[in-house]
Amino acid sequence: MPDRQRADARRNHARILAVAEEEVATHGAGASLEQIARVAGVGSATVRRHFPTRRALLEAVSRQRIELLCARADELASEDDSRVALLSWLGDVVTYCVEARGLAAALSYEGAEPGSVYENTCSAMMEKAGDPLLRRAVRDGAVTEGVTVADLIALIIGITSAAEHHPDPAARAERLFRLAVTGLSPQPGR
Repeated sequence: MPDRQRADARRNHARILAVAEEEVATHGAGASLEQIARVAGVGSATVRRHFPTRRALLEAVSRQRIELLCARADELASEDDSRVALLSWLGDVVTYCVEARGLAAALSYEGAEPGSVYENTCSAMMEKAGDPLLRRAVRDGAVTEGVTVADLIALIIGITSAAEHHPDPAARAERLFRLAVTGLSPQPGR
């Protein structure tokens, strides 16, 4: 947001974002933009001026968690075991996606137009953060070559979406994640 923005516009932006965080936490990615505007005490046009698309709003709501996940990837880069580092980070992504309703939608490429000003910056940040962990795990033979961070994020989005309405979404997402990591076949020695 430009520093030259008027004080009332900055206040509106902050108020809309605070209300949006609460609404998304309660109602998920489908939170009503009109309800957000009403609770924030602004018109729908003001919400759309600050956040021209639902994706832009979800990304703004998710920004702090995305930054924490990126910092976590940096921390794990020094872990001795590349597989443990990657799986720890992915486990954190699963946990955050379950805890922060709307985060999985913010990471999804659904509805993002390539080359658009509103292209998916959350996913781009996550891909950049996770890439060193993944490249190291591939190099060490701990992950199959050709897997991308985008693949892994898509898998997590699917897992957290499938678990969202389960009575215990965190436990269900964790189980599905572990199943995805270990596969269906029994592996000797593991």
